[in-house]
Parts: sequence; C-alpha cells; structure tokens
Amino acid sequence: MALLLAIVLFFTIALAVFSFGAAAYAPSSVLGSRLRALGWQKAEPQEKPAFKERLEQALDPLSRALPLSPSEVSRTRAWLIQAGYREPRHLTMYVGSRVLLALIGLVAVIAAAGFDSVLLMVSVTAFCFFLPRFVLKRMIRDRQRRITLALPDALDLTVICVEAGLALDQAMMRVGADLHHAHPDLSDEFHLVNLEMRAGKPRVEALRNLTERTGVDDVRALVGTLVQTDRFGTSVAKALRVHSDSLRTERRQRAEEQAAKTTIKMVIPLVVFVLPSIIFVTLGPAVIQLIRTLLPEMGR
Repeated sequence: MALLLAIVLFFTIALAVFSFGAAAYAPSSVLGSRLRALGWQKAEPQEKPAFKERLEQALDPLSRALPLSPSEVSRTRAWLIQAGYREPRHLTMYVGSRVLLALIGLVAVIAAAGFDSVLLMVSVTAFCFFLPRFVLKRMIRDRQRRITLALPDALDLTVICVEAGLALDQAMMRVGADLHHAHPDLSDEFHLVNLEMRAGKPRVEALRNLTERTGVDDVRALVGTLVQTDRFGTSVAKALRVHSDSLRTERRQRAEEQAAKTTIKMVIPLVVFVLPSIIFVTLGPAVIQLIRTLLPEMGR
C-alpha cells in the first residue's frame, strides 16, 4: 500500500512539473507571457524602428508647431488621399516637411547673406514652405492622369465580366485583381470600393467615396452612370459599354487637341533655337565675304 501511494505521488508530482513547464515555455501561453513580463526570462532585443517610423517621430514636433484648423486638416488629408497617401502618419510627415524645409531655407539665407536682406529671407522661406504643396499637386495630377488612361481598359474588362454573369461588385473585384500590375492606382481604388461594400456601406456611398478619393472627372461621370443604373434598374452592361465608348472618344479628342497644340508650342523653340542657327548658316558666308571686300576699301 505504501509502495502504491509513493508511485501515485511520484506520477502526480511529475505530471504537475511537466504541465507547469509546458505552460511556461509554450509560445502562446498566458502564464509564460506573464512570467517573462516579470523578468524571469531575458527580454528579447527590440528591433530598431524602420526609417519611416523614425522620420515620423522626428517630424512630429515640427508638425505640431504649425497650427492648422480642422478645415485645413481635412483639405490636406483629402489632397494626400488623392495623391495615394492614406495613412494618418502621412499628414504628419507632410506638415513637418513643410516646416523643416522652411527652417532650412531660413538658416541657409542667414548663413549666406546674414540679416541684411529681409526680402530674400522672406521669399526663400516662403518658397521652401510651399514647395511640398507644389510637389503634392504635381503628384495628384500625375495619379489622376494614370487613372484617366486606365479607366477605358477597366471598363472594357468590367463589361466582359458583367456579360459573363458576374455581379458588379464581383466584376470590380476581378478587374482590380487583373489590373494590379498594369494599372496599380485604379486597382487599389477598386479594391477599396470592394472593402467598403464588404464592411456594410451601400454601393452608392462607396462609389461616391471613390470619386472623392480620385478627383477624376471621368470617374465622377462613371459613378453617376452606375448610380442612375442602380436606381432605375437598367442594364449595367449596356450602360458600361456606352460609357466606355464615350470615354474612348473623349480620349481620342484629347489626343487630337494635344496634337493641335503642338504646332503652337513649337513656335517658341523654333524662334529661339532653330531660326538663329539657320540665319547664321545661310547669311554667315555672305556677311564674311562682304566684310573681306568692304573692309580694305574703308581703310583707304
């Protein structure tokens, strides 16, 4: 009896020790995480923050130094979203970069010219302060141009998917996945529209958010067409096909307009660079011969 009691006690203690060790060393164990938090195990070395995180931490005090009203914050955030920067840290980096560039320009002018030229200090500081806004506006225009060029192709693929039997939501998701490498900007926007509709937003609201995120007139017209089609219950495939044809016609007209403007834009380079060369080549030898002939006669 004593031997059986000793065996049971031994196995009980061994099972308890084994259970405690397994609970302590398991990666997902709550007990193990608490014990590691108490310091019985050396903490794992923390990874260094990425460059973007360190840049955000450095620019955060500068962004706070520039007071912005809620309307300015919302407008700047809308510009950043249209440029493709949707994270909240991008606003901090944008505002901080404006303040940092203004300080750099002010310090550079003071180091070069001192405090004598106040007008130069103000102009250089203002230029450095508004330079990020110019760059942001240029990025917005480039992204809108890429979306405008990608929209007819996306509409053609959407028409094919809808005529094959897919719903509009599934067609947009499939088109966004197919255009991921060719047109990543429009693909990301279609992906966001699908995520919003999956989250419970109505289709009309998700499409209008697409218009606000892009700021493209062709996308606004497409959203209006889809909203009217959904409201009146007409054929989505026919509406998309007609709208795709109109977009291609507008794109061809834009190309013809740019081609017509080319001749006028080439006048200034021709007058400044080409015409003087032609004058020198054609009249140069005659002028040289005339000088050689008349110069001795004038010296007599």
